[in-house]
Amino acid sequence: MRWRKRGHVYAPDGSLPWAHRYAFPPTPLRLDDQTLRIYVGLCDKSTVARIGYVDVRADDPGRIVRVSRRPVLDIGEPGCFDDNGVVPTRVLPVGDQLYLYYVGFQLGTKVPYFQFVGLAISSDGGETFVRDRRTPVLERSDTEPVNRTAAYVSRDDDGFHIYYSGGDRWTDYDGKRLPVYNLRTLDSPDGKSWGGEGRVCIDFASDDEHVIGRPWLLPGAEPLRMLYSIRTRSDDDYRIGMAVSWDGVAWERRDDEVGIDASDDGWEGGAVAYASAVEHGERIYLFYVGRGRGTTGFGYAELESW
Repeated sequence: MRWRKRGHVYAPDGSLPWAHRYAFPPTPLRLDDQTLRIYVGLCDKSTVARIGYVDVRADDPGRIVRVSRRPVLDIGEPGCFDDNGVVPTRVLPVGDQLYLYYVGFQLGTKVPYFQFVGLAISSDGGETFVRDRRTPVLERSDTEPVNRTAAYVSRDDDGFHIYYSGGDRWTDYDGKRLPVYNLRTLDSPDGKSWGGEGRVCIDFASDDEHVIGRPWLLPGAEPLRMLYSIRTRSDDDYRIGMAVSWDGVAWERRDDEVGIDASDDGWEGGAVAYASAVEHGERIYLFYVGRGRGTTGFGYAELESW
């Protein structure tokens, strides 16, 4: 593949207390033929994220139409799995509603934090979301007691399918605590009841890798192509990888074919991460963040060739 970078789109200006900094991970939804909505987690000064959005023109995603003034989803109640931050990873139309799959953060004592997937539902076109429940839709399992996060959910005649990051531990490297999780998959009849333990579908390529996160299926690709973010112990930031599959079950990593890498200068600052993609007519746009996992906001690229 080959992507043409189009530039930086958005970072908060600090004027809103709840949206003081960060904008991640960009999660697109087509509102109509004219507008794309990019849901993001926006952080206050304490780095607690709430979910808002940036509307951009579908024919020119570098042009901002509207930015949310209030969160569409706030943090959870004290003691709940999402009481220290929420960020979006997938918005899926289901009937006349929108299902928002999000990551909830909760601080830990012996590990820095926990991440689990929640579900909130909108009945007003994505202006506001209400939690389906106060507990995660992907709860702890025996092999995933620490992280079940970064869900990408799709739907077909056979039901709902999820790709997500799951892991059971943190590791120490050069004085840092680092989470360890790879990509897994499950099926569901209703998009709410997943259960069980996920099947590993994309694993680490080396001992240096400790995170494979934020999966996203490219629209219109044959065979299937999945993007994801790779974090290594030696680098401590991300690059984007890609795998291909003919059945959605067995995946082959082809990271060197992803067609996009980081620029050392500017807003990217040597890293690219948290990619997502959306179709507009014959175009496919890629949204992503740069260094610091969203500290400089997000930008976009356009597919030039498969």
